[in-house]
Amino acid sequence: MKLYSAKQIYKADQISIKKEEIGSNELMERAALQLFNWMHLRMQGAPVKIHLFCGIGNNGGDGIALARHLVDHGYNIEVYVINYSEKRSKDFLINLDRLKDRKVWPNFMNCDDVLPEIGKEDIIVDGIFGIGLNRTPDAWVSKVIQHLNDSQAFILSIDIPSGLFTDQGPKDVNSIIKSNFVLSFQTPKLVFFLPETGPFIEQWEVLDIGLDPEYLKATETDYELIGKNEVLTLYKPREKYGHKGTYGHSLIVGGSYGKIGSVCLSSKAALQAGSGLVTSYIPKIGYTILQTSLPEIMVLTDVDENELTNIKFDIKPTLVGIGIGMGTTKATTSALTNFLKGNKLPLVIDADALNILSENKELLKNIPEDSILTPHPKELERLIGKWKDDFEKLSKVKKFSKKYKCIVVIKGAHTIIVHNEKGYVNTTGNPGLATAGSGDALTGVITGLRAQGYAALDAAIFGVYLHGRAGDIAVESTGFQSLTASHIIDNLADAYLDMFKLPEQPVVEEENK
Repeated sequence: MKLYSAKQIYKADQISIKKEEIGSNELMERAALQLFNWMHLRMQGAPVKIHLFCGIGNNGGDGIALARHLVDHGYNIEVYVINYSEKRSKDFLINLDRLKDRKVWPNFMNCDDVLPEIGKEDIIVDGIFGIGLNRTPDAWVSKVIQHLNDSQAFILSIDIPSGLFTDQGPKDVNSIIKSNFVLSFQTPKLVFFLPETGPFIEQWEVLDIGLDPEYLKATETDYELIGKNEVLTLYKPREKYGHKGTYGHSLIVGGSYGKIGSVCLSSKAALQAGSGLVTSYIPKIGYTILQTSLPEIMVLTDVDENELTNIKFDIKPTLVGIGIGMGTTKATTSALTNFLKGNKLPLVIDADALNILSENKELLKNIPEDSILTPHPKELERLIGKWKDDFEKLSKVKKFSKKYKCIVVIKGAHTIIVHNEKGYVNTTGNPGLATAGSGDALTGVITGLRAQGYAALDAAIFGVYLHGRAGDIAVESTGFQSLTASHIIDNLADAYLDMFKLPEQPVVEEENK
């Protein structure tokens, strides 16, 4: 699913209005009707008090139009207009007059007004600011927003939580609505998925307001949302006459004294992801551990007992996943340096290999094109430097990806895969994935997919999705706190099967004859 920018949505509005030969107020009416239908379907005329807080722009106009539909169907509403400017949008004024025709008189709130009483059983509809906001709200408006947040009432935001910017990080977190649910027009917004801004959105749903489909289809976006439909197009089915060599040979390089478990996890994940063969390259101390715990894999050892000092092998793997648990000692740094200078194989680079690259940035020129880097936030910071907000982080990662011709997997609640100027936002996963070894498992999954012949970008996107989905399936029986990396790996099979499951259909009971 494409994630359109605010500018692209405004353009879609204009094109739709022109093509359909309608007024902008008619498009607003379409949006308001969708909002009403969503609420009415769930509330069924319930007498709960609904407080609608509306700005004076088009987002407020949506709220005012929604209020009219709610009144027409007998809902118990109170409307407040947050009077933060003398300017009003044309469509806001049109809908304000229509509401007054119903003998509903909004409360115009100014800076000195007493804040209204809101019960925790009430519902708040937030329509103060929309996607056009580009400055922090006035102090008194921020107080209104805080009052709504503190009310404990259910908050439903129109299109976006008020106070949240679409193209920059928050300047004042106390000026942003904390939404229980956002009804987003036509597309979700990128800010729904970023670490700084995502916490303001508990749940969201897209409402189709009928923007021009030709424009939307033809318009390229900087970001895409990755779900089941997107990864199904990437999936490569097994060949009837294939053999283990058909599906590639993954070499997992890593481990050190006390950290052999990371290689076990990564190697098993590569197998579970479908790699035809898997070999682990480890210090000698891990040989018995690997051979005992994973009989399906082959093991090569370094000359050293406790760490990697000389990464050389006489096999011909399809690619190498490197870095997990390997440490950053002087000897291991030298071994990685020499390996990178002579290596021509595709790489998946994680953990300590990333840390070594961060300390020796001249080595980045030696990573092969289309290498996949999988940093967690701290590893990423060491690679690209600090950032002021998530948007600057994404900008810096794009520049890094372009400069070194690599793919960067920014691990997080919604992992984002960056390749050149494009980002792919993952939708699977849960808080339980924040556990030791989860990243090692991801490295193995991506390596296993790449070995099977998936293009580098496809392997990264698909691998992140599968890893997260396996975690989602596992957590149903473990809970967040008890989820382990082994649970994730053990549920990769179900994650594959889940891709082809049809949604459950509701059971319709036959009436008695």
